[in-house]
Amino acid sequence: MEQPHFQTHEVFNQPPPPGPFDLWADDPGLRAAVAREGGAAFSASLAAYGALAGDTLLRLADEAHRDRPRLQAFDAYGRRIDRVAFNAAYHEVMGAAIAHGVAGLSWVQPQPGAHVARAALSYLHYQAEPGSSCPLTMTHAAVPVLRQAPALREWADKACAFAYDGRDVPMADKRGVTLGMGMTEKQGGSDVRANTTRATPLGAEGEYALVGHKWFFSAPMSDAFLVLAQAPGGLSCFLLPRWRADGTRNALRLMRLKDKLGDWSNASSEVEFDGAWAHRIGAEGRGVATILEMVMLTRLDCMLGSAGLMRMALRQALHHAGHRRAFGKRLLEQPLMRRVLADLVLESEAATALALRVAGAVDRAPHDSGEAALARIATAIGKYWICKRTPGFVNEAQECLGARLYRGDAAAAPVPAGAAEFDLGRQWQHPVSGRAARAGARTGDRRRAARAVAGRGRHGRAVRRRAAGRDGDARGGQRRSRRARLRRAPGAAAAGRHPAACAASAGARLVRGAAGPGACEHLWQPAGRGRCRCGVGVGDGAGLKGKRPDFVGARAASSQTACWGRVGAPR
Repeated sequence: MEQPHFQTHEVFNQPPPPGPFDLWADDPGLRAAVAREGGAAFSASLAAYGALAGDTLLRLADEAHRDRPRLQAFDAYGRRIDRVAFNAAYHEVMGAAIAHGVAGLSWVQPQPGAHVARAALSYLHYQAEPGSSCPLTMTHAAVPVLRQAPALREWADKACAFAYDGRDVPMADKRGVTLGMGMTEKQGGSDVRANTTRATPLGAEGEYALVGHKWFFSAPMSDAFLVLAQAPGGLSCFLLPRWRADGTRNALRLMRLKDKLGDWSNASSEVEFDGAWAHRIGAEGRGVATILEMVMLTRLDCMLGSAGLMRMALRQALHHAGHRRAFGKRLLEQPLMRRVLADLVLESEAATALALRVAGAVDRAPHDSGEAALARIATAIGKYWICKRTPGFVNEAQECLGARLYRGDAAAAPVPAGAAEFDLGRQWQHPVSGRAARAGARTGDRRRAARAVAGRGRHGRAVRRRAAGRDGDARGGQRRSRRARLRRAPGAAAAGRHPAACAASAGARLVRGAAGPGACEHLWQPAGRGRCRCGVGVGDGAGLKGKRPDFVGARAASSQTACWGRVGAPR
């Protein structure tokens, strides 16, 4: 007897499953930035990893995110093991990344352009599997700190190695190791000088016993961790391994794994130290100064990771808009959608260019004081800005796909959660960035960084004058310029901070000296009232009604009620 057919409709006007992607070949902005910053010699390696990341690693990432890490505090016989179990796909991703130099390239091949190439590898990897990028970033960034202590040379060498070993065994039994980090505590957060974890000196030089806790203990299955604790001489930096040199487990106790909203392939934990053995790096009382080099490099990778997530979100939006049809045309052919996508392309390209420019500064820093100054300042500023922009960018790309992306089986489902995590991570930058700005004013970093950026371009003199505190106003000085701006915008000072920022030019520049970062850039009316000089209503929720349509982008009607004028809108 013939079986009934249960096909009720034909599925059409749906895009094909995205991928595989060639993350290097389809990103001309990345290729241009790598060449511009001196990394062209590594193009073949980057091309190979771009193809791998956009295909095999992307598939493995899906499995790693679905099977979340699990804490195994005890074995079957009641012995304390403090182990985190990961899906096998996670270990495959880690092995491929380390074998291709995502963690160690710039240290193993210290030639010009190596930091740029490693940054590009990190950018590519973030697009495929952002969770594993956490231990990869910290392993890379820990190397210069470990090299400060001759007794830890073997740790530094194995952190650079192109070999991954995910087993929970002592360092001596491994060819390569990974590093984690633990700085923040419950009572202090980003104020690490408020840490209460105590470090008591032992008999041998540089050896201590640590008692205390860490509220965020990143990548808890790493082989060792850089931590901050209060020694007799003040806050100090230590290397705390999972295993002691005698082959016994160290006294670190994983209390629980963080129940995160996303980034599920990677584990974050809370830990307690019960007399855990650690080796001091640097002098007592110099813990923050010692670890800052690592922090600077992790900030760079936060820029790269956010830019990578932007690129992947854009790629998904372009794929969907190129296949989905509505109202007689492909979405990509609809004028308003084209404006949205063009805006996303511009911001993605800008984030990539900035991140790679800073990577170039890190690469040239040992031989150029201006580039060194730029690296110190721009890593903090860049991390703050790109990470801040990423969640809104990704949400805009989500809206191009509609409800499909809100399902867990969507190809880009990890992207929004990863973007939110980066944004939360950048929030602790406020006090750190303030200290960096004061340091720049004291040491002249601001002028050297400005010269590095400006070079000999036509706007170089103006950039240098602004960096020196003279912004070219006829009445002289930033204070007078600030008063002039306020006079041109009566009531702006009273407006104070506003969640919406006018971004009528590419890059969403902030106002210097008017009503703070929330003020309308054009200063025609205070942010949150009336309309900007470009004709877009700011903060009034009126959407597009009554505005100049030739200057209005699709975002003007968004819930952010921000002014989003056309690139190049007149001031």
